[in-house]
Amino acid sequence: MTGEPQRPLSTMHLVRLVVPALLVGVLCALTLVALSALANWIQDLVWERLPTAWGLATTETWWTVLVLTVTGLLVGATIRWAPGHAGVDPATTDLVTAPLPLRALPGLAVALVLGLAGGVSLGPENPIIAINVALTAWILCRPRLGVPVQGAVGLAMSATIGAMFATPLAAALVLTETFAEGGDRTGPLFDRLFGPLVAAGAGAVTMVALEAPTFAVDLPAYPGVHVGDVLSAAVVAVVAAVLTLLVVLAFPFVHRFFHGLRHPVLALGLGGLVLGLLGVLGGPLTLFKGLDQMKELSADAADMTWTAILVLALVKLAALLVAAGAGFRGGRIFPAVFVGVAVGFAASSLVPRVPAAVAVSAAVLGTVIVVGRSGWLALFMAAVVVNDARLIPALCIAIVPLWLVVRSMPPLRVEPPAGGAPEFAAVARRERGVA
Repeated sequence: MTGEPQRPLSTMHLVRLVVPALLVGVLCALTLVALSALANWIQDLVWERLPTAWGLATTETWWTVLVLTVTGLLVGATIRWAPGHAGVDPATTDLVTAPLPLRALPGLAVALVLGLAGGVSLGPENPIIAINVALTAWILCRPRLGVPVQGAVGLAMSATIGAMFATPLAAALVLTETFAEGGDRTGPLFDRLFGPLVAAGAGAVTMVALEAPTFAVDLPAYPGVHVGDVLSAAVVAVVAAVLTLLVVLAFPFVHRFFHGLRHPVLALGLGGLVLGLLGVLGGPLTLFKGLDQMKELSADAADMTWTAILVLALVKLAALLVAAGAGFRGGRIFPAVFVGVAVGFAASSLVPRVPAAVAVSAAVLGTVIVVGRSGWLALFMAAVVVNDARLIPALCIAIVPLWLVVRSMPPLRVEPPAGGAPEFAAVARRERGVA
């Protein structure tokens, strides 16, 4: 081996990490729970109580269009006028970014809650990580505490991912990939993972104690490992990835169109209108972040044709494309998982010899690896959705052709504006005017 020898951290250094990591884990989980609870309350009010009180027979037609259009207008107004413009456009960033200024956090929280409650096809991951990273950096990155910004970011990211998926395993996998990409060789890997894993564990335990979320869907019993499952998984995964890559190729054009409207209220309002029309076309299952909807789909899939299920996947992909391209604040992993589940059920319905567990896990592998650009995260999501460890060997083989296809394709991201300016020209002009 070449390079400098690894320098392990001292035991006392690791001990001093424990309490801050535990506190960060609990704080990040509570932030996620609080914002999710507020979004769920507003969602119930808008989609259940008000229609019932007003005697609406259904919310699947004009009400869907109205709610999503109004949601777009409100999110656009938040981005336009809130201090900090609700953070940066998630379309221009990866899952984790540098800490935002505190003044941007209220607007970002409002934009996130509005999107989750209003039915926008995005998850909470990017905004909630950004909020928790900023809060953690503000608390820990003080001269007397001596925590570097990078360390605070790692703790907050791990804690939030641990809370979001109710297990520290996902955080460990993402961090391992992050450390490998960053070339950090300052000590043994587990020394560097120690603090973040404590934070992820605390976040996961807090979340389980409060909500106990689960990603597993109901599937027909898996008959057991068969050699043919490897080929089936590889084919389904590649098909799901290719469908998702169509969104990647269209993303820069859609983003350019909406941001060419030069005002966030107009762009987000139009985006909400399009999302509402897509919601009418695809029905309630294609709305929201997709976690509850994929479980509903698993309960109904046996009574649906493969073409009807595939339509749901395509509508959800289109909704993901519009929501992310228009500038809504949210993440793309959750809706990608829904798309994978739908593609998997469609494949199993089209070719009944392919077990549903194989098809669903492979399709989730294909969609998440394209959207998240992380092999570890894709394998993790594929495994937890089917909740069957026997499929992991087949998934590890299926990822081989998948990664060879994905690694040469562009990411689901656009380049940020020159100089880091806000994403809408009207906002940029306002900033220059007050500078």
